[in-house]
Amino acid sequence: MSETIADLLLDRLGDDHPGLLSHDRSWTWDEVVRESAARAELARSLRVDGPFHIGVLLENVPEFILWLGGAALAGASIVGINNTRSGAHLEEEVRNTELQLVITDAAGLALLDGLDIGVPRDRFLLVDDPAYGDLVAKHACEPTRDPEIDATTQLLLLFTSGTTGASKAVRCSQGRLLGLGRMNAEKYGVRRHDISYCCMPLFHGNALMGLWAPSLVAGATVALTPKFSASRFIDDVRRFGATYFTYVGKAISYVLATPPADADADTTLTHGFGTEASPEDQAEFRRRFGATLLEAYGSSEGAGMITLAPDGPVATLGRPAHDGVRVVDPETRETCPPAVLDEHGRVLNAEQTIGELVNTEGATSFEGYWKNPEADAERVRHGWYWTGDLGYADEQGFLYFAGRSGDWIRVDGENTSALLIERILKRHPAIVAAGVFAVPDPTSGDQVMAAIEVPAGTTFESLDLPGFLAGQQDLGSKGAPRFVRFSHALPTTGSNKLQKKAIQLEGWRTTDPVHRWEGRGAPAYVSMTEADKAALRAEFEAAGRLRFLP
Repeated sequence: MSETIADLLLDRLGDDHPGLLSHDRSWTWDEVVRESAARAELARSLRVDGPFHIGVLLENVPEFILWLGGAALAGASIVGINNTRSGAHLEEEVRNTELQLVITDAAGLALLDGLDIGVPRDRFLLVDDPAYGDLVAKHACEPTRDPEIDATTQLLLLFTSGTTGASKAVRCSQGRLLGLGRMNAEKYGVRRHDISYCCMPLFHGNALMGLWAPSLVAGATVALTPKFSASRFIDDVRRFGATYFTYVGKAISYVLATPPADADADTTLTHGFGTEASPEDQAEFRRRFGATLLEAYGSSEGAGMITLAPDGPVATLGRPAHDGVRVVDPETRETCPPAVLDEHGRVLNAEQTIGELVNTEGATSFEGYWKNPEADAERVRHGWYWTGDLGYADEQGFLYFAGRSGDWIRVDGENTSALLIERILKRHPAIVAAGVFAVPDPTSGDQVMAAIEVPAGTTFESLDLPGFLAGQQDLGSKGAPRFVRFSHALPTTGSNKLQKKAIQLEGWRTTDPVHRWEGRGAPAYVSMTEADKAALRAEFEAAGRLRFLP
């Protein structure tokens, strides 16, 4: 049995089943492997001393896939560069990965203009340069793989999304990616007849671990679109005859926000995998498009901790994959007691039951970050793998996600989960996305703030947010947002996740309209003026808590 991605690619030689589709043309699997081999030979010819790292700054175009295959055959690592980042942040994270080559195009070159990423301009290959095709053709060869390659050979450096802080480069070996491909092909039902529509960026683990690797394992067809577009989603599905896709963040909300049509369910689409689609959105997607969404837990750093439970309660992640997967108190490392749920599914003993999700047997499978020992130490402590995610388990052993470890909001001495409030807000039919976080209270503790995104043309008043919140029976007494940022385009990462850290740092000082709940009883919101913001800042100063403002 193959132990590396390189071996699996070579197994596809002679396979005339479609392996890759774009808007312009198609390649059989045999052609994909041969094109990958030419790029592997080109990479070998340009290799210099140091880490064999190749940066790819492209949209979802065939060259990205072919360089993934080329790197696998050459024993190199692909560093997918996030084209939604720019300036000093982009310069720092790319430079730290010690690239030898950059594969990009004119648009990528413009994005990097003026940045020192440690790669000389003559080490850039532009795929839209007229000479590029001839250069690749000169390195055409019979596909082989470097004999030194084994399961531990690094294939990917994946930048984390940066939703809660600076991005880190996650290491992923050929063996780990192959294992994930096999597991996910089975878990998400990816079979040879499937056409896997790749609309999430290839620099992100979702597309690589949830779609490309499983499709390679199954011999399925990968269909590429340059970037995600909600308005083109169904047209692309029909164009390719797609059956499977992956998603992250707000993607499903954006698709559901497009105008409904009578022919919505008239597609080949059967299923998709992703994260952050609410139970309500999952149900509406199935009703409207006839496809099942499989929500699962995972990350670029680790996966395989939780098995799906399709027949489990709404919003569950599934069951622990083994006894080492637990929810623990991070201070005592004791397993948290089961959650007590009311008739609405609200956790009644949150203080006791919500803890950090850990894998007591997962430290050895975590391959670490590239030259970041501090981040490694945060993930592996006491011989355990710590996810940094909050969760809880019910009495039947089903696991639930409760947000990131920084998503606790302490109001009047009581902990509240930001994620649970976000899920409630996203039930509103006009709210496309919601991020909830703590902002300091002028006297002590925290207050709840929400940032919501709605379609253009929607007004805050038309939401009737007070009436909506009053009708949510599972919203705790401390959960109603004190501040609401109102936006038509909240900042996101390249994978459609909200940039919660940046949004939290702005707080109520954003240039977007902010509405504040004033008074007691049911929430009633008034728009904050600049004078109101100045007065609030003065409250902090008078209380000696100005230092608590970010």
